Amino acid sequence: MNFEFLGDNFMSLTVTGLTQGAIYALVALGYTLVYGVLRLINFAHSEVFMIGTFVTTIVWAGLGFGVGASAPGTFGVLGLIALAVVAAGAASGGTALIVERVAYRPLRKRNAPSLIFLISAIGASVALFELVGAITDRQPRGMPSLVQPKVQFTIFGADVTNLQIGIILSALAMLAGLDIFINRTRLGRGVRAVAQNPDVAALMGVNKDRVIMLIFVLGGMMAGAASVLYDVKVGITTYSVGFLIGIKAFTAAVLGGIGNLRGALLGGLLLGVVENYGAGVFGNEWMDVVAFVMLVVVLLFRPTGLLGESLGRARA
Repeated sequence: MNFEFLGDNFMSLTVTGLTQGAIYALVALGYTLVYGVLRLINFAHSEVFMIGTFVTTIVWAGLGFGVGASAPGTFGVLGLIALAVVAAGAASGGTALIVERVAYRPLRKRNAPSLIFLISAIGASVALFELVGAITDRQPRGMPSLVQPKVQFTIFGADVTNLQIGIILSALAMLAGLDIFINRTRLGRGVRAVAQNPDVAALMGVNKDRVIMLIFVLGGMMAGAASVLYDVKVGITTYSVGFLIGIKAFTAAVLGGIGNLRGALLGGLLLGVVENYGAGVFGNEWMDVVAFVMLVVVLLFRPTGLLGESLGRARA
């Protein structure tokens, strides 16, 4: 154990953890939205994220910015990222919608038990995993280094780069926008009504099927946006990229309080920070162990997560 390294690099590990945690939080929103309304864990959500990473590479390569291409300047980079967010969000949102229509809706119409939904979710996940693996020959895909990390300022000895600032602020902005949408708009009130009591909501004129489609699309769009941030940060993707990210995002959702949008943010940021602290103390090979041990410890004392408020009971 190297507590001296943690002490010397505490702020650097914190900033790195917040950057990674912001991506976890965006992906965790998909789990939170679906569970908050349907009480269903959408295990295919990790593959929804994975598809977004590949669409990003396709968009950039189609515009002439493949592996090794030079960045086109600040405004050009912002344009490429914005275009990728739109394309990946649409692709991931569309994929999530297809999963809902094919894997979940027929079961809902037949009032299938929860176990059948779980099996269907795992089946959809494996199907997407193998499909993309076959299409890509199971080979990783690289992408251009659009954003060169440059130190913008130093805080308590830690260098903070433009890439870290961009990822954290972008994720926070999207999370804030989704929170406002759910808690302040007419469609958002419909989502909360179905989450709280679907039968009463139907009597009040809320279309349950449309609400369910909406939450799958919204969750997919957030995963698509997260995939772009991941691609910009890491610079490479593969058909298996969604597996570990999906598990971490699900962990973040449970940690913060699954079914709670703000809990997904808190859980994601906390998970990213703690796992980086763990890597600093025990080594990188223990990073995942520390993250999941923390989840177990928190749930022992807070079984509903840190915030523990369901989507249906979120305050307007």
